[in-house]
Amino acid sequence: MSIPAPMNRRIRLRGVILSLSLVAVLVGAVIASAVMGQLAITPGDVIGSLLKWMGFNTSLAPADPVIEATLEVVRFPRIVMALAVGAALAVAGALMQAVFGNPLAEPGVVGVSSGAALGASTAIVFGISATGGGVALLAFLGGLGATLLVYAVARAGGRTEVVTLLLTGIAINAFAQAGLAFVLFVADTASREQIVFWQLGSLAGSVWSEVVIVLPVLILGTVLAVLMAHRLDLLALGERNARHLGVDVEQLRIIAIVLVALLTGVAVAFAGIIAFVGLVVPHIIRMALGPSHRGLLIASAVGGGALLAIADLLTRTIVQGADLPIGMLTALVGGPFFFALLYQQRRRSGGWA
Repeated sequence: MSIPAPMNRRIRLRGVILSLSLVAVLVGAVIASAVMGQLAITPGDVIGSLLKWMGFNTSLAPADPVIEATLEVVRFPRIVMALAVGAALAVAGALMQAVFGNPLAEPGVVGVSSGAALGASTAIVFGISATGGGVALLAFLGGLGATLLVYAVARAGGRTEVVTLLLTGIAINAFAQAGLAFVLFVADTASREQIVFWQLGSLAGSVWSEVVIVLPVLILGTVLAVLMAHRLDLLALGERNARHLGVDVEQLRIIAIVLVALLTGVAVAFAGIIAFVGLVVPHIIRMALGPSHRGLLIASAVGGGALLAIADLLTRTIVQGADLPIGMLTALVGGPFFFALLYQQRRRSGGWA
């Protein structure tokens, strides 16, 4: 059944408006993050530093070496890390919701982030985190194990029950927290302090050597997810219909699960546990654009990056001279949103199934 032309035009118009809005918010968040902070920096200094960093000789470059060092060593890598981590978590959330066919699926809610955190904490305590690669690898393996467990337990009869999904997430989060408690028990003082603060989520101390690990994973995961978009659209019609249309459903789900673990693992490895980004962003984008996954995944990446850049800016500026945990801020925003979504899901289904 084809979509009527007027409706199709409205959908495209909404997509254009949303895309322009997201880009404007993203650019604004990046500029504000570069300018605002304990050290006052002008937009001209930011532009000049960027041009100099890209190899252009310009008189706009900051004359003060402190400002230039602050931008290149502290703020620029932190901004890029915020964009990359936010995009990774949002794309992972959109993929999880497609795989489980449930808008409540999100890496933080169902325990994937906790599984990745357990793997990353183990790497930190046992000293295999010199370059960040060990942390990222064990975070990926922990996230992958948690995702596979959720998939095995929560799926039944071709669908995911809300109660089963949430109970599985509670169980995985409880197991991961017990594992984290044991890791903290055997850790030395320095590792223990690092893990405790890192569990709350933070982008403080982001460096370019970490950014160059996160960015390729984000680009690879997002490109593969977009290439799967058409098959995810067919999967949304139901497993039986998707199979009749030539989709290998189990292969599609396994690939999506690996991508979710990869994106979540690399985000958690370098930023800690940041919940609800993968729940809030894809759901809002879906309400604006509709269920088509190609636009949903791309817009979620942009929206997730913008959201985390704004959240990181707030954590640096709300309290003078302090750097609040970013996971705390996203939880304060995402928690009420999750309750509202859960209530809506219950009313729609007529119960808790």
